[in-house]
Amino acid sequence: MMAHEVSSFERALAPIPAEIAVFDLLGGKLRGRDLAGTDLVLLGGSGAYSAAIGGPWFATAMDSLRTVHASGVPAFASCWGFQGMAVAMGGRVVQDRSRAEVGTHRVFLTPEAGDDPVFGGLPRSFAAQMGHEDLVEELPPHTTLLASSEAVVNQAYRFEDAPIYCTQFHPELDSEGLLARLSTYPRYAAEVVGAPFQTIADRFEETPEANRLVRLFVENVLRR
Repeated sequence: MMAHEVSSFERALAPIPAEIAVFDLLGGKLRGRDLAGTDLVLLGGSGAYSAAIGGPWFATAMDSLRTVHASGVPAFASCWGFQGMAVAMGGRVVQDRSRAEVGTHRVFLTPEAGDDPVFGGLPRSFAAQMGHEDLVEELPPHTTLLASSEAVVNQAYRFEDAPIYCTQFHPELDSEGLLARLSTYPRYAAEVVGAPFQTIADRFEETPEANRLVRLFVENVLRR
């Protein structure tokens, strides 16, 4: 799904032009020099790789995310990126299928989001695309909670000591994008939330407010 991940972020950024180069966190450690000339880091989903369970690749990936944090390069992280950045910087992620969210769900902004340069212009509640069973149980230090859902308290946060925003939901995905993503893992919906894939897909909604977030990040953080 790497090509789909890239095309999804390109769509979310449009009409802002983007040349996205892929760095595989499973393939080795990201170093500061790898970010030379980089305007923005985008951290997306992971498929079968869990920030709660980890694996042989995990320590190196966490080191890479700490490099992103220390670099000062603006970064936007969704889903696994949201979870991975939390763990890397001292938060805690758990796997809990009782709070899994797959499909279109509503998020609710916190009072702190009202003054936020990225979230402040959005309505207090809006629909967003999701697909996760891991979730951030504890935010890392020096962060501010920006959004929650009915099932999951930590749906979006920003770092106060780095230009990094993170969302559990997928602002880079519209309903068609989520359908393509979940179609690659047709058993996922039934295994995680106990409902047939088609039943969940029939309930998808469009998410125009959430889909603005990556552009709002570029306009209000990257270009400041």
